[in-house]
Formats: sequence, C-alpha cells, structure tokens
Amino acid sequence: MSPDLAVLLPLVSKMAITALIVVVATLAAERAGPVLGAMIATLPTSTGPAYVFLALAHDADFIAAAGLSSFVANIANGAFALVYIRMAQRHGIVASALGALSGWFAAALVVQAVAWTTVPAMIATFGVLIVCVLAAARFRHAKMPMARRRWYDIPARAVMVASLVGFVVTASSWLGTAFTGLFSAFPVVLLSFVIILQSRLGGPASAAILANALLGLIGFSSACLTIHLAVPLLGVWPGLATALAVAVGFNLAVLLIRRP
Repeated sequence: MSPDLAVLLPLVSKMAITALIVVVATLAAERAGPVLGAMIATLPTSTGPAYVFLALAHDADFIAAAGLSSFVANIANGAFALVYIRMAQRHGIVASALGALSGWFAAALVVQAVAWTTVPAMIATFGVLIVCVLAAARFRHAKMPMARRRWYDIPARAVMVASLVGFVVTASSWLGTAFTGLFSAFPVVLLSFVIILQSRLGGPASAAILANALLGLIGFSSACLTIHLAVPLLGVWPGLATALAVAVGFNLAVLLIRRP
C-alpha cells in the first residue's frame, strides 16, 4: 500500500461510515422516536473502523492500551451530552453546541491529565455515566415533531457529517501529538446529531435523543473496556469481535427493555 493511500484510506472510510450512520440514525429518530436513533448513534461506527486500522499496524499491547484510553474518554462524552441536554431546553443550536463542546473540552483535559489504571478508570467512567443518565432521565421523552423533508436533506446531511469528520481528524494532526489523543475521542457523531436534529426538530426533541444516547454510551464504554481486557487474553481480532458483540448486545437489550 502506498504511503498516500495508507493515510487517506482510514480518513475516507471514517468519513463515509460516520456519515452513513448519522444519516440512518437521524432518519430513525425522526420516524421511530429518540430511543432507536440514540441506540444506532452509540454503536461503535466510527471507533470500530479506527480500531481495525490500528490492529493492522500495532500489536495486542498497543490495542489494549488504546482501549483503556477510549474507555475513559467517555467521561468527556457524557459531559458533552449532559451539558447539551440542559442547554437545548432554552437555547438555540449555536449556544447549545458551543456549551456542550466547552463541557467536553474541560472534561477531556482532566481525563488526559490522569495516568489511568483499570479499576480507577472503571469507577470513574461508569460512575460519571450513571450520574449523567440519572440527571438526564426526565428529558428522555419528547414528542418528535413532523419535519418537512426535502430532496436534498439526506445528501446534505452526509456531506456535512463527512466534512466535520474530515476537519476533526485533520485538525488533530495539525495540532500535534499532545492533542491527538484528545481529538481521537471527539464526539463527532453526537455533534452531527445535534446540528442536524435541533435545526429540524427543536431543542427538547434533540435533547431527548442525547438523553437516551447516554444509556448507549454505557454500552459503548463497556465495549471499550472489553477491548482493554479481552485483547491480551484472546488476541486482537477475537478481542475486537467480542467488544463489538458487547456494544451491539447492550443496545439491543436497551431496545427490548424500552419497547412499549
């Protein structure tokens, strides 16, 4: 594989896959309600391909360490979601998104400053996410208003999300290694969600999706923890497959439990 292709392939694949999943999840949220959209959005659709490319270039120890980093990064993603949920009740999309991003950066900087080991990481990550889930519980249910759909809606969403992913990935490389780990956990799917859905459905409806997504983040976090624990025991590919099964199984369980 040529050096240029080795650089472009992960970026293009992440742009395409993330755009596809956001389009599918936003359509599902508009048609079927916030729970289904949230469970689709919190599947490891952008992180999964990233780990495939990492696994092609690194050994099991590296992948396991990366899994722990991804696990604790969900502390910041929980902060992003909770701040947005609160702000979207009264503020427009710009103020809500900027507030959520500020919460993410503040939490991510704290997370990056700690030398994590497994048990403290589990206590901190699951503890923060459980608190966020409880704090956002009353915002989970909101009426999904009917939004007028135009012919260009779907391609416009795909282009917007792909561009956002490309910008985040490229910006992280420009900013150097100190910020690469920070940006690797950037909640690009959740940010794309709020940009698309608040403009179409309003703040409370968009916030309801993120309130449900906090449940999905517990499953996603469990998948990241599985990478950290299973890869050294099972090997890279069986460990990654086990982590994917954990993420999908958790979200399916939530859908079954929450089914009316």
